Amino acid sequence: MLEEVERWLNARSWSAGDRPVQHLLSAKHATGQSVSVVLPALDEEATVGDIVTVIRRELVLGVPLVDEIVVVDSGSSDRTAEVAAAAGARVVHRDAILPRIPAVPGKGEVLWRSLLVTGGDIVCFVDADLREFSADFVSGIVGPLLTDPDVHLVKAMYDRPLGAAPGQGGRVTELMARPLLNMHWPQLAGFVQPLGGEYAARRSLLERLPFPVGYGVELGMLVDALHLVGLDALAQVDVGVRVHRHQDGRALGRMAAAIYRTAQLRLARGHLVRPTLTQFERGADGFEPHTYTVDTEERPPMTEITEYATRRVA
Repeated sequence: MLEEVERWLNARSWSAGDRPVQHLLSAKHATGQSVSVVLPALDEEATVGDIVTVIRRELVLGVPLVDEIVVVDSGSSDRTAEVAAAAGARVVHRDAILPRIPAVPGKGEVLWRSLLVTGGDIVCFVDADLREFSADFVSGIVGPLLTDPDVHLVKAMYDRPLGAAPGQGGRVTELMARPLLNMHWPQLAGFVQPLGGEYAARRSLLERLPFPVGYGVELGMLVDALHLVGLDALAQVDVGVRVHRHQDGRALGRMAAAIYRTAQLRLARGHLVRPTLTQFERGADGFEPHTYTVDTEERPPMTEITEYATRRVA
């Protein structure tokens, strides 16, 4: 590990308990910063309501740290929108945001569009499939942003159990993202959960970043933020244990392909070779190939979008 990264680990890695919520509230009042929480959601009826309920009870009605909770529904076929709204979130459908640009499937697409329907100086992203959710996931990662003006992006770090096995989650992280970062962006080797979906950042940074539309968004954001603001402006906070549903191996393969392509674009910005991935499933006549497209599209920095600039002026 680079000496720079060792120093960074000591200076920019914290625990959620290092900053009590009342201390964060004082910092929020002193600086006048507002906080938006965004949950990208697709068919998360079983979990999204509990997450919104905890955030609203503890960080809106309890200690007023969060100014708005927005669930961006990316086309759910279940009752995700109704459950989220009943729990107290403002629900916006992905396709209703910036309709002149047709939406494409993907998590990054939803995160990018959320900047147009939120107003916080700090934007906190939380995946909507978490179980046993704690408000520390929010207060922990917005804390450094409220208290340290030199910090621009904070990732949550946590244990990720796989079933009964502790620490075995995050398979795409260990098999794809971590090797890529260590080899090509060694300054980022200190991030425990580089692909984690829980992170917070200053709007002033997010609006300058391109957003890969799919699963590459977390890696792309981390790499681009490193180049824009430098390693010392990035941080991570330990929030305990992350419990969520796990994808099967084929879905993980598609995620890995998207993440690799995101890294490839940032390494070379070269010509697209073959943006597809073929996987195999056993059928009646043996193994059958199934070919999927790999997410390669990226949305431009939000500052380049006319509607966003107009909204800010207004």
